[in-house]
Amino acid sequence: MDNIASLAAELGATLKARGFTLVLAESCTGGMVAQAVTSVAGSSAWFDRGFVTYSNAAKIEMLGVSAQTLEKYGAVSEVTAIEMILGALKNSHANTAGSITGIAGPDSGTADKPVGTVCFAWAGTTLPLSTTTKRFFGNREEIRQQAAIAMMAGLIERLRLMS
Repeated sequence: MDNIASLAAELGATLKARGFTLVLAESCTGGMVAQAVTSVAGSSAWFDRGFVTYSNAAKIEMLGVSAQTLEKYGAVSEVTAIEMILGALKNSHANTAGSITGIAGPDSGTADKPVGTVCFAWAGTTLPLSTTTKRFFGNREEIRQQAAIAMMAGLIERLRLMS
């Protein structure tokens, strides 16, 4: 967890230095990234809000993810991660966002999307949209932690490329 805490602090400093605010849309991590960033003193200066949209209904109702997207691509897809991030930006006052959707296990994996498959999106008003899918290994908690770390590291990397 020390890595998560240090990344959260680094992310906060990076956002604050650029005058950016963050919104998160999390599924498989269940708010783990939001919890990490709000553990940083002064995070109210750069963290707007987080959406924990674990169910498909929550993704549709809170973020405007299309039911057709969920049916065609599934909840664990880069297309869904994109719709989640766009909804998070639209429904917040933030200018920088990250979204995570995946399969933490131990069940629900398939041959096409095994346990540990996690899709990410990053975007913002000045941050170009980018996505990736990663495969993590370990137990449920380890997969969730790896996903949280990847989200924060991805945000830091993309923010630093802007300057």
